[in-house]
Parts: sequence; structure tokens; C-alpha cells
Amino acid sequence: MMEKTFVPSKDVLEATLTLLEERGVAIWDIAEIVYEMQAPYNEGLTVKECAESVERVLQKREIQHALLVGIELDKLAEQKKLSEPLQSIVEQDEGLFGVDETIALGAVLTYGSIGVTTFGHLDKCKIGIIHKLNEKKENCVHTFLDDLVASVAASAASRIAHRYRDELERNEEPLAK
Repeated sequence: MMEKTFVPSKDVLEATLTLLEERGVAIWDIAEIVYEMQAPYNEGLTVKECAESVERVLQKREIQHALLVGIELDKLAEQKKLSEPLQSIVEQDEGLFGVDETIALGAVLTYGSIGVTTFGHLDKCKIGIIHKLNEKKENCVHTFLDDLVASVAASAASRIAHRYRDELERNEEPLAK
């Protein structure tokens, strides 16, 4: 029996951030999407605050695991190392293939219904870096990554929405008795 070893969180985070960078995704790219989603509801919000929220989301192990698995599958598809018919399905991002969305949705569930509905919106509208990743480029497969970036953005936006709501409640005047 193989001995189980613990993979330190810092190593998993570092691997996740490295893969995002290698795939052309910067935290700031995701933060801009978060800002676009939350600025109408949160006066004074900055892209810097959105980037900080993205960084916090990326520290969650569930998010890291989803990104590691999805990016690995995209890379294997680029190298034509998946078995058929999965190779063709992932490579073409076939319309009825929903595993990419399922993994991304599983990751965003931690952030509640706001995260889920925001993910649905981003999956449909594909704004910012999500749109760029979704474009079909020769020798590039981002079948999983576009949805995972939407998941991270939705999670960070939800995190900000919840914190903003909590702040509003703390600053409300008590109801008259």
C-alpha cells in the first residue's frame, strides 16, 4: 500500500497560479470581470479590491483542484493525448459536453446562489478574458479554462456582494420600537 502524503497548500496554490499564468490568465483579468459584475451594486468598489477577492477565492482548495484538473485536461487535449471520442469532444468544445460547466459549477457552489447565477450569466455572456479563452484558436484548447475562470470571477463577485451586504447591515439604523 502506498503511503499517503500531504501536499502543502502553498504548493497547490503556487501550481494553480503558475498554470493560470502559463495559460494567459492574470488575476487582474479576472478582477476586471468581478468589477464589471459588482460595481453597479457597490459604490466605491475598486478593481484592486476585486483582485484581492480573486486572490482569496484562489486560496480555496476546491477552486484550486477544479483549476488543476480542468487545465490539465485542456493541455492533454492540445497534445492529443485523450482517448477518442473524448479527444474530439474536448478539442472541439462540443455543445452537448457539459462536464466543463459541471466542474466549474461545483467550484462556485461554495459561494451560494449569487455565485451560481453570476456563473450562469458569465457562461452565457463570456465577457473579458472569458471571451478570449472561448475563441477557437489553432492548437489552443480552453474547453475547461473559460468556464473555470467564470467560476472564479463569479465566486469573487459573490464574496464581494456578501461582504457589501454585511457592511450595509452593520451600518443600518436600528428599527424604532
